[in-house]
Amino acid sequence: MVCGQVPRCRRLCRPRPFLLALVVALCLFCQTLTPLMSSSVLSAVVNGIAPNKLTKTQQGRYKEVSPSTIHCFLPGSNSETVKKIDVSILQYFGSHTRRAVLYAPAAHHETDRQLCQRILAKHGYTVTVLENRRLVEDLRHEGPYHSGMTPWDLFICLSSRRNDGTDCFQTEDLRNIEHFQKVNLLPEIQHFLCRKEGLCQIIKAFSDLQLPLVTPDCSGQPGLSRASTTRNVSQGSTITEQARASHPQHWWKQSMSTKLNQVSTTSDHKDILKAQDLSVIIKAYVLVTSLTPLRAFIHSTTMVWHPPKKKHFTIKLKRFFEIFFRNSSPQQAFNNMKEAINKLLLITEVFSKSSPSGPNSFNQCSQCFQMLTFDIGFSMSIHPVVLKVHENFDFQVENESTIQDQISKELLFEDTFKFLLSNESSTSSFIEALQKIYGSSVSKDGTYNREDEQCFSLEQINSMITFIKELKSLGQFELLFPSSAPKIQMLLQELYRMVDPMRRLNSVLTVHWLLSSVLQQFQFMNKEAHTNLSEWQLSQENMSPKQNVPSDFRKNHEALHYSSKTGERQCSYDKDTLSHIRQIFTSPQLDLNPQFNPKIREYYAEVPFDMVTVKIGAEPSNCQCHVHLDDKNGPSNANYPLGLGLNKVIILLMDDSQPSPEVVSSYRITIYREDRPSLPLFDDYMMCGFVQDCASKIRPEESCGLQPLSHEYLSAISQTVFKTCEAGDTKGQWIVPCLSCSDNRTCDWREITWQPHGCRYSLLAKPELQRCMEGRRILFIGDSTNRGMMYYLIERVNKTLQEWQKTHDVKCYHNINEGKTFISYSYYPQFWMNANQRPTFEKALEQLLQRSRPLENTDQTVLIVGGVQWLNSNHLQIIQKVLNRENLSNILVIVKSIGMGFHLPVDGIHSLSQAEVQNLWNENLIILDTAKNLGYEVVDTFVITMGRYKEFLQGKCGCHFHEVVKSNPSEERPHITMTLSRHYTLGKYFGSQSKPSQLQDYATNSQSPYHVRGPINQVYSEILLSRLCANKREFVST
Repeated sequence: MVCGQVPRCRRLCRPRPFLLALVVALCLFCQTLTPLMSSSVLSAVVNGIAPNKLTKTQQGRYKEVSPSTIHCFLPGSNSETVKKIDVSILQYFGSHTRRAVLYAPAAHHETDRQLCQRILAKHGYTVTVLENRRLVEDLRHEGPYHSGMTPWDLFICLSSRRNDGTDCFQTEDLRNIEHFQKVNLLPEIQHFLCRKEGLCQIIKAFSDLQLPLVTPDCSGQPGLSRASTTRNVSQGSTITEQARASHPQHWWKQSMSTKLNQVSTTSDHKDILKAQDLSVIIKAYVLVTSLTPLRAFIHSTTMVWHPPKKKHFTIKLKRFFEIFFRNSSPQQAFNNMKEAINKLLLITEVFSKSSPSGPNSFNQCSQCFQMLTFDIGFSMSIHPVVLKVHENFDFQVENESTIQDQISKELLFEDTFKFLLSNESSTSSFIEALQKIYGSSVSKDGTYNREDEQCFSLEQINSMITFIKELKSLGQFELLFPSSAPKIQMLLQELYRMVDPMRRLNSVLTVHWLLSSVLQQFQFMNKEAHTNLSEWQLSQENMSPKQNVPSDFRKNHEALHYSSKTGERQCSYDKDTLSHIRQIFTSPQLDLNPQFNPKIREYYAEVPFDMVTVKIGAEPSNCQCHVHLDDKNGPSNANYPLGLGLNKVIILLMDDSQPSPEVVSSYRITIYREDRPSLPLFDDYMMCGFVQDCASKIRPEESCGLQPLSHEYLSAISQTVFKTCEAGDTKGQWIVPCLSCSDNRTCDWREITWQPHGCRYSLLAKPELQRCMEGRRILFIGDSTNRGMMYYLIERVNKTLQEWQKTHDVKCYHNINEGKTFISYSYYPQFWMNANQRPTFEKALEQLLQRSRPLENTDQTVLIVGGVQWLNSNHLQIIQKVLNRENLSNILVIVKSIGMGFHLPVDGIHSLSQAEVQNLWNENLIILDTAKNLGYEVVDTFVITMGRYKEFLQGKCGCHFHEVVKSNPSEERPHITMTLSRHYTLGKYFGSQSKPSQLQDYATNSQSPYHVRGPINQVYSEILLSRLCANKREFVST
């Protein structure tokens, strides 16, 4: 820097432009080092492992100056990297002194103190017991290196028989806690879950959520005023209300409100949640090892209370749910309980980060933990209610304690400390998990690229390593959170969106994502994942109700449920039950809304995107009736495919006592399958590409899933002038913007586009398309997928779709393009007929040609043939033979190749194995090569559909990527995210050439009674149009 001489006491510096630019660049670079804001930040390069300088303390212990030291390492990091991380973690977070402090209040349980001393001593701890509160206060204020004691690693506050409102460790003193110190105290949880005033704050702030909680009387609580509560979530609530208004469940509830009022299934908590109304109360023992981000575990043992007689016993959670819910759904009941606990813990995390006092109103302690007891009640249903949350492991049996109770308590504490104090090495597993999460690219000489480096703060590394250590040391605990349950993941996102509309807390969500990804990779690397209740087999041996269960308890609940023994059926001959079904079975378990009641005939359920099938069955109440699904001859239970959007299942109840069985009643289940989880497009995104899904690899030798796209590739497809694709089978890939290519939940799937390699397909405006179609006769022959392309073409040309039907015969349309274009369609193959009665392909083609005459022997006549998987090269030879015979050898023939479908295990249709699905690739290539050798145009639909095979719409085959819906706004059902992309889905990197407004015109035409919906069908239908008009275009604009 050059500085000129200026008057005294003042210097004026004029930096050179180059140096000024350098300073700005450095500032921008430093901003990118804010950890975990996005996947691209995670990949930021920070040179080397450069921890801050270490300062020697008075006790000879080394302590890092900053806990946010950034560590970077390559995916292929060696043992030296693992060693360096281990050393850093040990220096900053490790336990060196193995000294524990037990604070025993005056009214503590002597047995608890002795038990903790014995367990800690077994783990090599020197234990100091403090009973004088002043000593505890001195210890708190002096810190670990200034008191007269040796620095402690673990501080345990024992519970007291008296609740005098004083804590052994004050919240404000957590700021003096060192990172290597652990205290059994998370003040946020104690305040919001274990105190009445905290619960009232949560209830007022999240009044719209249906909390599974006994509502305390908050009338006398100062708490939050309605205004102050609303202020925190006002923006989020507005968004939530708008979303709710357009959500299918809101629509369904509106239409069902009258019926729900007639048979109400919900009541005020105060009316239904009295102890005498509960069938059973259990104590769920939960260990929270981190609140932000949440990590929580539940113990396998529970204490069960029988309210009427106040009897209790200890039993394994698994055994309890097997016995109590033996004839309904033990798995779903257990999941409901975990969901209820997770919901309260997540709300506590979110609310503590966004409380009116600010996110720093609670001082974070990185290694503090909290032992909790959730008192949970069950009545007649599988839905739990949280009655109370205790801030320690609670037993409440001092006056009636048995030897078995004491043994259970000792085992619970032993399991807890064994879990907390595990020395399981996990750094190498952490490195391996990151390799799987972020992937790696190896250069030709076997080395890793520098840009593949991943960077984290030491605190973040310790959090992930500790989590893996916990997963390796579960013992008698089961993971509660992170949870892969879609409901919980959605709740997490919605809560943070509600309280943080400005996304200031996005870094917390990113750490949540990291932990979920680590969990996924850990379970993949360890095939024998921790035990859960998802595969309970309720055998007669398992169901033997012995082991610790009082006989009166068994009799009471066995009377509530029917026996589930194979072949045994409970029914009645009462005429009043003639029109009722007894229960509905679903697998996986559906959360029916409302809860099942024989008098309610319509139900609604929502399922996540990845749930593509569900098994449904029902049992009649009357012995003279039988159940059939969808039609009078349907099965009593069946596996259904779930297309995106709304799916309807009809349960018919047939009276078999009549000479001719008749339908006495019907039930309807409407199941809404959600679209792909999607994030809005942020400024900080990367482009990812994919051809096939890793869950169904068609080409095992090729990569699967999202892959990052190179800058060279993106530059090539972003050029202004781009040549037009010369064939309809040009290879390509789907590209989509994401925050991270390693997690498809971070992508904006609304912006997905099909990108051919090295070219683009032309998008024809309506006038150009109408000129291309003028005077032409277009003949379609094929199945429903071909019919979907036909209706798409009609709507594009006419700008409306005036009529629509599921044609299974020959149909002719004369009113296309103001009468200037003729279109005909023949359904083939007619699979519903006996094989010996079905018309052959040759006969069906001849019939279509005859019905469509007069036909010119030029490209003014177009034959479009294809379907899902019936087409083969023999059919193409037949086409050539028939056209030659009919003197039509010069017409334009376009072959739609095969597509994905029949890949789901659905009752009533043939389902392909994975090997058969993979073989479709070779069959498709044969069809394409044969067609081109015969001089036919092709549209390759297989390569387009195989990577998005889960995005099918309604239909048993799982092969429909289109649906025709009513487009009248007053009649149309709620928005199902199947609208056309804001950017045209055929082309280059969201370029302006797509002219989205032109394509949207016909989709939003209010005069059109019907509309063809489906973005995947849109892609290959537009390719079809480009091949139809390829020879009609004299100039292609860019």
